[in-house]
Amino acid sequence: MRGYLMVFCLICCTANGQVVYSITEETESGASVGNIAKDLGIDAATLSARKFRMITSSSKQYFNINASTGALSVNEPIDREQLCELKSACLLNYELVLENPLELYRMEFKVLDINDNSPSFPLSEYHINVPEFLSPGARFTLPNAQDLDEGTNSVQNYTLSPDEHFHLEMQTRGDGSKYPELVLKKALDREQQATHRLVLTAKDGGNPPKSGDVPVIVTVLDTNDNAPEFEHSVYKASILENSPSGTLVVQVHATDLDEGPNGEVRYSFSNTTSADLQRMFLIHPHTGEVTVNGALAIQRPLLEMLIEARDNGAFGLSSTAKLLVEVTDVNNHGPEITITSLSSPIPEDAVPGTVIALLSIMDKDPGENGKVTCQIPDNLPFQLKPSLENYYSLVTSGLLDRELISGYNVTITATDLGSPPITTQKTLWVQISDVNDNAPVFSADTFDVFVEENNPLGAFLYQVSASDPDMGENGRVTYMLRNSTVAGSALASFLSVSLANGSIYATRAFDFEQLRNFSFQVEAKDSGSPALSAAITVNVYISDQNDNAPAILYPTSQNGSVAVEVVPRLADEDYLVTKVVADDEDNAQNAWLSYHLAHSSDSTLFRLAPHSGELRTTRSMRSTDFLKHKVVVVVRDHGDPPLSSTVTVGILLADTLPQALPDFDDSGEPPPLLNATNIYLIVSLACVSCIFAAFLLFLAIVRLCRCQTCCCSSCCCPADDYKKYCYSVHMLPSSHLPPDMLEVTGVGKLTHTYLYRASVGLGPGNGNVPNGDAGNVPSGSRLQVPGPCIQVQQVQSDRLSAVLVVPKITRTQNTWHLESIYANHSAPTGSLDLTFILSYM
Repeated sequence: MRGYLMVFCLICCTANGQVVYSITEETESGASVGNIAKDLGIDAATLSARKFRMITSSSKQYFNINASTGALSVNEPIDREQLCELKSACLLNYELVLENPLELYRMEFKVLDINDNSPSFPLSEYHINVPEFLSPGARFTLPNAQDLDEGTNSVQNYTLSPDEHFHLEMQTRGDGSKYPELVLKKALDREQQATHRLVLTAKDGGNPPKSGDVPVIVTVLDTNDNAPEFEHSVYKASILENSPSGTLVVQVHATDLDEGPNGEVRYSFSNTTSADLQRMFLIHPHTGEVTVNGALAIQRPLLEMLIEARDNGAFGLSSTAKLLVEVTDVNNHGPEITITSLSSPIPEDAVPGTVIALLSIMDKDPGENGKVTCQIPDNLPFQLKPSLENYYSLVTSGLLDRELISGYNVTITATDLGSPPITTQKTLWVQISDVNDNAPVFSADTFDVFVEENNPLGAFLYQVSASDPDMGENGRVTYMLRNSTVAGSALASFLSVSLANGSIYATRAFDFEQLRNFSFQVEAKDSGSPALSAAITVNVYISDQNDNAPAILYPTSQNGSVAVEVVPRLADEDYLVTKVVADDEDNAQNAWLSYHLAHSSDSTLFRLAPHSGELRTTRSMRSTDFLKHKVVVVVRDHGDPPLSSTVTVGILLADTLPQALPDFDDSGEPPPLLNATNIYLIVSLACVSCIFAAFLLFLAIVRLCRCQTCCCSSCCCPADDYKKYCYSVHMLPSSHLPPDMLEVTGVGKLTHTYLYRASVGLGPGNGNVPNGDAGNVPSGSRLQVPGPCIQVQQVQSDRLSAVLVVPKITRTQNTWHLESIYANHSAPTGSLDLTFILSYM
């Protein structure tokens, strides 16, 4: 082996049953890697007894474990380039399985690269044809060297042997990759030198660095001065992994501006493209179509090829483009299920989470096609839990019951995420062993029992029942009362229960007023070992019977005496005498109370509210009322049958509290309502009313008679018997006075409303007003109106307004009048002044 290689192992982490080691490639056989027992905290002496074994998907066993010491050593040298090819990280995964108890640990080995490969070129030499007419700055692509090492151990730079015509420059493609280019720095002269021999050297970054050389022969050609140009510098395509031969991948196209043979382009893979890729793909030299040439037996998802376009000119100018082909994985591998360990049978009292089996599920497809989902039927009391990567544990997810199911066929279904998905199934038989795992079960959590108070001793109350699905002694149930107290007494003093059938009996009579309800628990226990039990809560509700009469709380009597209430002598109506207060220890309608007057010395004087018990007066007190009264109040409940209590209340009419209360006995009765004084008052009131009514009738008759006299044509009374008053009437000449009405205003003492009799005349012998028009009366004429009635209408200050009602036919003889009415006609003003004397009785 190589002497400069040094083994170094490093434990990176040991968490969740996993340990990671790092080891350089080409480590010699037998070199120590670590101590697995110490790193995982396992007793090395138990490794053999626990049947340890290492599981890996690799075809070679690269490591060994010493069963006595737990030492981990190299079994076979590892070639990283052969094992991982071009992967950036090279990992080896091992699983360490231990039994008794079953444990699984994961070991991961990182294979570190060493600089054991020199850069190399695909060809032993490269030829470049350069037209002599090219100007300085012309570029020619040089081949890339390949180094199987990774990182800094891969190719890092290129150098070119000194030459006055050429120098080397590094370029970057569109995808970021770098490549060397040969740049013409001085014009060529084919006549002076037709061939230039250069050496291209590729160096890696190892320590010490390694390098590889390749001769580059430059031939100077004449004429053809235009090289083909691709439409794109980078072509990308995607194909399926199982694409058949002849499948078109992509078509490239390049153009050459030259004419004739110098412009004809031929396509081919560049010499830098690996031989494996050139075998898997074909490129048509004329059309540029790239097709599949066989099975795509590769593990890399992205393939990189260089395509060269060369013209047919004498000098054969060319250009290159990169082709990136993404190979899409096809789901052509199904999941593989491996049963690593199985524990069967398992007891039915196994707690949820008990491990039954350990499974390994793998899928060789990469990416999504290699991802696997694993499941079991939902109707089973088991579940799959991920353990480590690609490992699952079959554990219990619920309680098992052998009495129902003695065993289970567990079908494990593994499905990858490919399209279409591939499914694999595997069935396990899991047996269940029996234990006493079923406790007695009641049909409900609580029971309610209703019993009337005053029940007989030994009365049957209720029967509880529990069932146990276990068999034999495990299913035989007995009943008992759980220790508890009720109202400070032991539960056994109230109830008893049958051990065999759960019947509950009363051992005493219940009293609703002392105990209305209580709860207790009945326990049902089977005969298994260990015994299981369950309890049920029984709520006992005692219903009320009407066995308590109402109790009078107020008013109260002492030593059999009557309770006395003092009421003002002249109390008003609805005066509160007292309020009877009672209570009933029963419940509901048995405690609903109503109040009634059983007896009253004066039934018209007092009333009792049936619901509140308030005793009030029905009218105001009189001085003639009897001073002592006695009422008997009955308080009755609504039970069936109803019960009642009575109280006697003595009522004393007095304005002050007497020093000694009188004796209320049955001999005292109130006086009769109609005594001599009452009859006298009634007769007096009736007489006064009759006299007043007769007087009003007389006044009405007199008024009626006077009204008729006022409207007659003559009067029997002389005019001299009346007082004389002077009135002045102002009328416009153009006014039309109705023959039967005249409105006047007065001054003097007639400023009150009266009804007058009067007559107005217009000169002697002149008995009417022509057409009733006062404006036609001549100056100095006397106006005479027989028997008018004057009604005062309005009084304001010392003036009055009146209306004279005058009949249309005026009589001149035997007419009552106050005095002559004088009319003064004023021609300039056109007004008529009437002066008359108004007399009244």
